[in-house]
Amino acid sequence: MEFFKFKKDIPFMSYGKLTTTISLVTFILAIFFLTTRGLNLSVEFTGGTLMEVSYSQPVNIPEVRTTLDKIGYPRAVVQNFGSNSIIIRLPNKQDVNSADLSNQVFNAISPLASTPQIKSVSFIGPEVGHDLVTNGLLAILFVCLGILVYLAARFQWRFAVSAIIANMHDVVIILGFFAFFRWEFSLTVLAAILAVLGYSVNESVVVFDRIRENFRTMRSNDVPEIINNAITTTMSRTIITHGCTEMMVLSMLFFGGPSLHEFAIALTIGILFGIYSSVLVASPLVMWLGVSKTNLVKIKKAKEEVVV
Repeated sequence: MEFFKFKKDIPFMSYGKLTTTISLVTFILAIFFLTTRGLNLSVEFTGGTLMEVSYSQPVNIPEVRTTLDKIGYPRAVVQNFGSNSIIIRLPNKQDVNSADLSNQVFNAISPLASTPQIKSVSFIGPEVGHDLVTNGLLAILFVCLGILVYLAARFQWRFAVSAIIANMHDVVIILGFFAFFRWEFSLTVLAAILAVLGYSVNESVVVFDRIRENFRTMRSNDVPEIINNAITTTMSRTIITHGCTEMMVLSMLFFGGPSLHEFAIALTIGILFGIYSSVLVASPLVMWLGVSKTNLVKIKKAKEEVVV
């Protein structure tokens, strides 16, 4: 089913140099902001105190955040945990140990609802945060290696290299946005980045599969025409799939509250740039790496007749 049908192929490859230049500039800016400003790491990565507080009735989460802001904890993360419990993540504070910090916070938020009770208090050390950063980077590395092997086996090394460059372009740009705006980088954001990697490679696979098919059916056309047709014929699917996904992510962004805010932002940026990179970065790279009919279509050799 095609809700959006294009009568003529859109000449995407004629804009290949422009789109890849825009991507290169954006990529360099992201690297610059990551180097100069760095990421605003959350408590899970830097270490801090984790508190679980229960009440006899539901508590107003925005009111808890406002109270913590007033006593000097603007970076505290507050989330619902069950029906009448909340989880509070507090960053480390100089000259204040975990016990004093939890008592100070508990005394401040106790009047917000009836019969408050501390269920648990745990301290997250800096070494735990370091391990999380290391494991997160390893997770991204292994995902990229898996994508590289999968695409090289299913298509060809030219497609694999192009997809990895495009996918890493998406990841670095997401990190660049978080560095520039100083948004908090948490474990949920890391999960969103891993989701974007899989989401972006799925779009690349759809386009690459159509390119490979076109090489078999459009034998008289040149490479740019084949790639333009592949992208144009998958545009309806791209608009419907990513449009529906983006609506869901935007609903999380606007109505999901602070707990899902950074997660939804990372997904929003990743989906938009994932579409852009799959169509306007990966495809031109495949063309410039020299993909051709001889790479993808096996030419049958005529059997030589044996003369007796």
